[in-house]
Amino acid sequence: MSQNREARTAHVGPWVIDTREIGHRAGSSRAYARRAPAPTGFGLEMIKVPDGEPVELDLLAESVVEGVLVSGTAVATLVGECVRCLDPISEEVEVEVRELFAYPDSATDVSTDEDEVERVVHDLIDLEPVVRDAMLLSLPSAPLCSPDCQGLCSRCGVKWAELALDHTHETIDPRWAALQERFRGTEEEK
Repeated sequence: MSQNREARTAHVGPWVIDTREIGHRAGSSRAYARRAPAPTGFGLEMIKVPDGEPVELDLLAESVVEGVLVSGTAVATLVGECVRCLDPISEEVEVEVRELFAYPDSATDVSTDEDEVERVVHDLIDLEPVVRDAMLLSLPSAPLCSPDCQGLCSRCGVKWAELALDHTHETIDPRWAALQERFRGTEEEK
């Protein structure tokens, strides 16, 4: 019995809800307001919630016949860089969370695939995968510092917003480059 208690204690944390606090009677519920540190992988390569940064959870866990329905919001600060100009980005994201965690041996075992519905395991619910998935789905795959960001000049690498309107680079057809060198040399000799 002490091993079971140790296993439960090892799994309890800000991302875990113990369903015994709610009760298994349909209709009972409990609100949760927590700050949980973001684990590795809360984002994409260009924008993410930094490891260890707080994710604010405001959730309601309701006992239903099939299991526990968790709904609410998760709020976190994203950091990354603009895909056009590479400027740093920092913004807050809020996502809606709504997930059914099925009890063992409930009707969902027969009516759904194993990976289709989250499960209550040893009276515990792990919120981290559900919140992570909701965050990942809300992130832009190509984050921008502003919707009208023009990016960088492909020739000199300076931000278009910082360049003059008439900014250009002289381009010469490589087939005529040798001829231009010849005439340029002639003018310098004069």
